[in-house]
Amino acid sequence: MTTGPLTTRVATLCDEIVARVGPEAGEQVLYVRQRLAEPLRVAIAGRLKAGKSTLVNALIGRRVAPTAAGECTRVVTRFRYGTADRVDVVRRDGTRVSLPLGDDGMIPQRLGVPAVTIAHVDVTLTSDNLRDLTVVDTPGLASTDTQVSARAQQQLGAGAPFDGDIDEDSTSEVAAAEAVVYVFTQAVRADDLRALESFRAVSARLASSPINALGVLGKVDTLVGGAGDPWPVAGPLAEQQGALLARTVSEVVPVVGLLAETGEAGRLTAADCAALLRLTTMPAGELQVLLASVDLFRTRPAPVSPEHRARLLSLLDLYGVGFSLAQLAADPRLGSGELIRRLVLASGFPRLRHTLDQTLRWRADAIKAGWALSRLERIAGHTAAGPDREALRDATERLLREPAYHRLRLLEVAQRVATGRVSLPVEWEQELIRLATSEDARWILRQPHAGPGELAAAAVEAANRWRVYAVAGAGPAQSRVAQVAQRGFHLLARTIRADPTPSGAGR
Repeated sequence: MTTGPLTTRVATLCDEIVARVGPEAGEQVLYVRQRLAEPLRVAIAGRLKAGKSTLVNALIGRRVAPTAAGECTRVVTRFRYGTADRVDVVRRDGTRVSLPLGDDGMIPQRLGVPAVTIAHVDVTLTSDNLRDLTVVDTPGLASTDTQVSARAQQQLGAGAPFDGDIDEDSTSEVAAAEAVVYVFTQAVRADDLRALESFRAVSARLASSPINALGVLGKVDTLVGGAGDPWPVAGPLAEQQGALLARTVSEVVPVVGLLAETGEAGRLTAADCAALLRLTTMPAGELQVLLASVDLFRTRPAPVSPEHRARLLSLLDLYGVGFSLAQLAADPRLGSGELIRRLVLASGFPRLRHTLDQTLRWRADAIKAGWALSRLERIAGHTAAGPDREALRDATERLLREPAYHRLRLLEVAQRVATGRVSLPVEWEQELIRLATSEDARWILRQPHAGPGELAAAAVEAANRWRVYAVAGAGPAQSRVAQVAQRGFHLLARTIRADPTPSGAGR
């Protein structure tokens, strides 16, 4: 559950508004109030067969999302925390059809409901990973030359990025996500960029910028042949993709999704580890041939049955098998728990999880509060002129004048700059994004060892720089951004003076 001072205040505001408006506007405000109490929603987007569902399973810590093509991979699936495992197919008319998980613990491939009637699939799981993060698995993004259904075009416009037949209810479920993770494999094509821009355009306002969107370079083990180490290639390629997508995602993290899923979901058993250990007893030359290709690994003579070798490939693929054999050859007494830990490290998933924590989860309070305020503003804009509209606008405007809520203005203008809608000099852009996305004064001001007095003076100096830029060196759009930044640095200086402890002055 997302809680914090900003969301708590917006929730109180919603309660106040509901008491002042009519039932139609009140119902919409109650929906916003309900969403504030929910965990942050993160949509996983990407092309068909990019490895989205594998990544979803790793994030959840259970293999529950089917990775093979089927009915359930053509609709939006929302995974959230619950006290019992449950799968509900939500029809477009709001009714639900409950299904049991399959014998393998996964969502059934066939949903038993006509696809045209499905809005989304709602899955609750007793996974602690979902207590503060709701994961939305999306259908594959279509190539821009793929025909999109008329309903999706009507909902999202001609640039709608989803692969065929996704309806407006499903797209609305995706658009409700407050943050996005894009999954790629190898090179990013021009139509990927156009599709992602379309996806970003329908996502929640504050969550669809590089500030709150991440890229994942998936399946990096396929970048090299056989069991070779992909990381010397994956690292530079992820950096190149990050530069190409600088206006879309904050960074691109390389991941071996299959290893992450296998390790995080606890799929590798003691019997699997014993089979791997037996393979290490093979002569070096024979083992090298065995690891040269998938076909050779399946068919060559070996002290492990072909069936078990096929299972190992399904869990680890050749890179994971080769990595495991190297670890076990170096230490034959290595336990299965330690081997799994090393496999997860080799997958790159810990870096992704850390990045999610740093860039999404810790900002959840501001992200959700910003989303809620934008929805309230939208409700006001669509409400007929009269007391209800005035009540909505008056409440949101009063709240945004409070100093604590200036952070939301900072996030909004930082989004405009980060997406290229407003251009700033690079150093100014970087300083603005640090101010909008952190409360660490030492990091914002790039003075890691400064004391409170120095930090307060530096914040005032920064505010003055932005004030001069606003009146002397900027166009109208830049001037509006600079005025928001100026006030942000003045408020930062005030915070430092009011709380000169290490936490107040910067972590």
